[in-house]
Amino acid sequence: MPESAQPVTPVTFPPAFLWGAATSAYQIEGAVREDGRTPSIWDTFSHTPGKTTGGDTGDIAVDHYHRFRDDVALMAELGLSAYRFSISWSRVQPTGRGPAVQRGLDFYRNLVDELLEHGIKPAVTLYHWDLPQELEDAGGWPERDTAYRFAEYAQIVGEALGDRVEQWITLNEPWCSAFLGYASGIHAPGRTDPAASLRAAHHLNLAHGLGTKALRSVMPARNSVAVSLNSAVVRSVSDAPGDLAARQRIDDLANGIFHGPMFQGAYPQSLLTATSSLTDWDFVQDGDLALIHQPLDALGLNYYTPSLVSAAESAPTGPRADGHGVTAYSPWPASEDVAFHQSPGERTEMGWSIDPTGLHDLIMRYSKLAPGLPLYITENGAAYDDKPDPDGQVHDPERIAYLHGHLAAVRRAIEDGADVRGYYLWSLLDNFEWSYGYSKRFGAVYVDYTTLERTPKSSALWYGQAARTGALPSVESD
Repeated sequence: MPESAQPVTPVTFPPAFLWGAATSAYQIEGAVREDGRTPSIWDTFSHTPGKTTGGDTGDIAVDHYHRFRDDVALMAELGLSAYRFSISWSRVQPTGRGPAVQRGLDFYRNLVDELLEHGIKPAVTLYHWDLPQELEDAGGWPERDTAYRFAEYAQIVGEALGDRVEQWITLNEPWCSAFLGYASGIHAPGRTDPAASLRAAHHLNLAHGLGTKALRSVMPARNSVAVSLNSAVVRSVSDAPGDLAARQRIDDLANGIFHGPMFQGAYPQSLLTATSSLTDWDFVQDGDLALIHQPLDALGLNYYTPSLVSAAESAPTGPRADGHGVTAYSPWPASEDVAFHQSPGERTEMGWSIDPTGLHDLIMRYSKLAPGLPLYITENGAAYDDKPDPDGQVHDPERIAYLHGHLAAVRRAIEDGADVRGYYLWSLLDNFEWSYGYSKRFGAVYVDYTTLERTPKSSALWYGQAARTGALPSVESD
């Protein structure tokens, strides 16, 4: 067990630190045909044979749509102070255009009211990968118009909830939307066009900028607007020039393509040069970078595992060790000469190495990149093969050790001067894990997928104690 998981003195956090958990709409809500909701790209993708493990879909998921009051009561019982959830665009604006469906908005109004009644701070993510299918039929994120449709949608939701929700996130992990959705095809909509994925990345950036402006036009000034990036911690296997160049290539595609325009008002020149064989970037129009470069109130960082790369000695064979699923198509455009390697150490059920130092490094990088900007860890967690014991209890000491190590890394970053305001465990509930279906369990709360009964795992109780006390219990508290 890493030394960081066994501190000599208790690991305590600032009194105002937010202890939260996170979910996303398609992964938990179900009720995909109720109250006016129409298909999203994930409905279409999951119903396409061969796209998900076991043919699993989010049709029912864990039925949060009907059980949200019980789920909120469970959060309160655990002692959580914040809950990050996403809005289903198809539930609010079914075609991605036009007026809202009030029944869809009412679900989120009721959820927010329930959270506030239990003293839990809501954090809304507007987009967690579930584009309305009609917008994909019109071209999806590679088309510029999708960014303008997102701004319209953001304004609708901001008007409906902005009086009660103070924390807002425009996009969750736009890298996944662009590159897993349009380059590798491992995620919805399942397209495999590298040039289209770069256009999608730009239009997601544009949507973030336009959406930020739209939110601020209809919400109280006190509200916070942020974005959640799954910025990669990219390490090279050596300091050899070829390996360092490989690291730069992947860092540009994972990080610079988003934080460059968002925080510096420009794409990295090294990115533009490296991808020039695919595109001349003529889809970046005058004024776009200024629109994307909106002042933000906070930044969300999602972290699970570092990436280890080198120059490829020959054409890569076999599956990539990049942690993003097995597919014949790469999510890394113009990176055929980069090899990915398994990072050393223990692994989660996803095959991802466990390395809390990566989280510390990530926090410190963005503290320097965007000085003065409050940071939130908007996702961090681990999948394990959790099973109830004969008494019906679910013990997951591996997840407790994982959380302890990563939360200790957050606390070290705070000690090193980072302004980290909160942590959202991924995930509150076992749920539909995208192309993995229901085969991977990230939840702190176990869900029996037959009965949908919820059982807090020992990690949920451990995390709840941390939330109530502001200090990390020992890892032996399971």
